[in-house]
Amino acid sequence: MMTKKNIALVMGGYSGEFDISIASGNQVFEQLDHGRYNVYKIVITRAEWYGLAPDGAKLPVDRNDFSITIDGRQVRFDLAFIIIHGNPGENGVLQGYFDMLGIKYTTCGFYTSSLTFHKGYCNPVVAATGLVKVARSVLLYEEPEAQKLADMTASLRYPLFVKPAAGGSSVATTKVKRPEELLAAVRTAFGEDRQVMVEECITGREFDCGVFFTGREKLVFPITEIIPLGGHEFFDYEAKYEGFSNEVTPAEVEEEVSKHIQEVSARLYDLLGCRGIVRFDYIYDTGAKELYFLEVNTIPGQSAESIVPKQARAMGISPAELYGMAIEAALAD
Repeated sequence: MMTKKNIALVMGGYSGEFDISIASGNQVFEQLDHGRYNVYKIVITRAEWYGLAPDGAKLPVDRNDFSITIDGRQVRFDLAFIIIHGNPGENGVLQGYFDMLGIKYTTCGFYTSSLTFHKGYCNPVVAATGLVKVARSVLLYEEPEAQKLADMTASLRYPLFVKPAAGGSSVATTKVKRPEELLAAVRTAFGEDRQVMVEECITGREFDCGVFFTGREKLVFPITEIIPLGGHEFFDYEAKYEGFSNEVTPAEVEEEVSKHIQEVSARLYDLLGCRGIVRFDYIYDTGAKELYFLEVNTIPGQSAESIVPKQARAMGISPAELYGMAIEAALAD
């Protein structure tokens, strides 16, 4: 009889995406095959790391070996299923920690996670591939005074997006239409991160594409179109998580556009050294018929209404099957 593997389902984190991570983690926990795996919820906060016992009691994590103790029995893990969006799960920090402990995990490795999480560093790398366009931007390393900010961004055309350079879920992201709005938006973004991107807004249709290498084959999911509703001009936090968007999967778009997005996503997955389930986000300029890269999410949302599970279902893959494949691919890596 095969011994069941101990899986740490790691959720929470230090960023504004904490609640989204918990929702994703709970969804994954419900979908995983508990007859095949021993699954333990592990919650990470700045104040403490702890496992959750079935009765809700907190079980402190021993960070020396990432273990927990239940009824006097030490539980060590064969695999970490990382479902933390943002710091420290999506930026390479936990990946480096698990690498040192020799614990396998379901996400991209340390280097890829670190690079792709920082938009200001990732965008030039993606642009250099020649596969897809990237909007012009300025990376701010410190909060400048108003005149210096105006000088630094003088070459950019309004409207602009101001966002934390390393962040997700559109937290602290602002669409700026006039120069007099820029400084306040920059200050908001610096409240979330130490570096801030000011980027030209590309007008068009937003598409997302999930990619996952199972260890045997590369799955490129049907693309999704994101259509903000209720006065939301872009896919901001409310549009993402409070129902103010229409997400159409598969997207109703010309086949050549859909195929191009899938091909670009598959190539970027390899060129960026991705592992696990990844989602690529784009804007398609319908007038110029050009595709622009927005970002890559190396730990995309996995709640019941998240994009990647919908794409997988459209491909005939249930969430339970998807998460099982993610575990098996990581264990075999």
